Amino acid sequence: MDKVQRMASDHGVVIFSKSTCCLCYSVTILFRDLGVDPYVHELDHDSEGKDMEKALMRMGCNASVPAVFIGGKLPYIFIDGKLVGSTNEVMSLHLKCSLNTPLLKPYLPD
Repeated sequence: MDKVQRMASDHGVVIFSKSTCCLCYSVTILFRDLGVDPYVHELDHDSEGKDMEKALMRMGCNASVPAVFIGGKLPYIFIDGKLVGSTNEVMSLHLKCSLNTPLLKPYLPD
């Protein structure tokens, strides 16, 4: 759990992902299309990935990936320390044009 929290704290936008997960890929591309350059950590390429997955589940994730952290806090999707939800919630916010306004503003290029 410490490694997950440290990564979430060290980077403004973090996506915990798996290289074979199409939803993880979609969420990553969404943030990049919005102009945000997330730090993507592939759990299946990390020797501690299984333990990190378990930590994400203990933190409240129904599924461990994609887990997106914005502003240094933890899963599913956190923006400035506030839980947003899973892929469904992120996509819903995006479709309502609510994702890239106040939530991501600190992480968008000038």
